[in-house]
Amino acid sequence: MTNFPQTPGSHYRPAGLRERLERALALLAPAGQALEPGQLGALDQFHTRGLAATRELAELGGIVAGHAVLDVGSGLGGPARLVAASRGCRVIGIDLSEEFVEAARYLSERTGQTAQVEFLHASALALPFGDAVFDRILLQHVAMNIRQRTELYREMRRVLVPGGRMAAYDVVRAGGEPLYPLPWARSPEHSFLLDAAATRDAVEAAGLRTLAWRDDTPAAIGWAQRLLQAVGAPPAPGLAVAMGEDFPQLAANLARSLLQGRVGVLMAVFEAA
Repeated sequence: MTNFPQTPGSHYRPAGLRERLERALALLAPAGQALEPGQLGALDQFHTRGLAATRELAELGGIVAGHAVLDVGSGLGGPARLVAASRGCRVIGIDLSEEFVEAARYLSERTGQTAQVEFLHASALALPFGDAVFDRILLQHVAMNIRQRTELYREMRRVLVPGGRMAAYDVVRAGGEPLYPLPWARSPEHSFLLDAAATRDAVEAAGLRTLAWRDDTPAAIGWAQRLLQAVGAPPAPGLAVAMGEDFPQLAANLARSLLQGRVGVLMAVFEAA
């Protein structure tokens, strides 16, 4: 979820990330021992509801074996690896953070998936691909960091084949301003939330039609309640490895924002005409 030029680079460019990942993974398996994509879920699924949300989004988006899939804002590569393993397809992930791209490649080596997944340093607003290349696009918790929504969705439409689908899983504005700092923005000037209706309008204006539309807020609230109940639990390798020691506070603010009705979560699928 890190393809946006507006956020200060330090937020998604953690120094020494690979070394921290190596130390964290030592808790799961010795160096050199292969890992399964699902084992990394707490560490590499940078969005609400983690592994479960990625599995549901892939199912809703109709990803099947043989599809060419693009993961926009691929972060540490968790969704790309999970989808490649579970759906039998090849996935390319792009991210604006070079540190995250390097880390995603390393984690893919640990899961033995370098032939199935590829990660590139690129912007979601200027994809380094020709027209009509991908059957499916994943867009998870990315759009709220991008001011230029029209340009974003037009790029998605451009690289999709006719009949291709974009499966989106996004935080949306609901009853007010969320509580900062948050996982994607430490202050309001770097957050560009739209409400669900405005999101739909922006996507459809780019030439994509709505196929599936689901308010995932109730499920996200359940996740938020469990997250807040787990505060103070024994530490395990998680997103704090990549995002810093204060990440639990950022995640807790998102959880409270959900519980207070300030934000919601949308899962939707759109098709290219």
